[in-house]
Amino acid sequence: MKSLTMKNKLTHYETKFEQYEASHMELRNGANGDMFNCIWKPENVIFKDGLMSLKIDSDGQGGYTGGEWRTRDYFSYGFYQVSMKPIKNPGVITSFFTYTGPSDETKWDEIDIEFLGKDTTKVQFNYFTDGKGGHEYLFDLGYDASENFHTYGFDWQEANITWYVDGKAVYTVTENIPETPGKIMMNAWPGIGVDTWLDAYNGQTPLCGYYNWITYDEAKEIK
Repeated sequence: MKSLTMKNKLTHYETKFEQYEASHMELRNGANGDMFNCIWKPENVIFKDGLMSLKIDSDGQGGYTGGEWRTRDYFSYGFYQVSMKPIKNPGVITSFFTYTGPSDETKWDEIDIEFLGKDTTKVQFNYFTDGKGGHEYLFDLGYDASENFHTYGFDWQEANITWYVDGKAVYTVTENIPETPGKIMMNAWPGIGVDTWLDAYNGQTPLCGYYNWITYDEAKEIK
């Protein structure tokens, strides 16, 4: 297993998604299985007009494809932000998160910002520490996130995580905080077997979530 104290390679990272840049970006190809009712396809990550879109589509054989973007570098404590507009449709997720786990030869640590397409007037915050989750919290935004771009983020510190919406702190946790550096990731996918969480997916395609930019800073800087 890799060291749990590996250092950040970068103290600042940002991209405006003008194009795919293989030096620091990865596009997922393959499948997660379980509740992820799709195959990840690089062509479902689209760069156009200064935006990145993650698409849920039909595979033409009765199944579905999804899009997933990730950094090549790992990042630790600091402030993470995204400007995004999620999918509004039952049964799907549009996300921004950090993740590391068995595929990286580390324990499973993760911090999430997730939009449940069944109700995009709310955003879900969650985190996993050594594979233990169950910290879901739904925050009422007071607007429909699918209609316009807004900024979402989290400040991850050794003793706490604070989530932000449009530069304002809205929720903080202090128990069992993740410690392992992870990749910055985003994905869009339809669920299966999780109807009580997401509602049943209705098979609607294509569906796209949109991303304007992301940033990371070791020291918190709120835009």
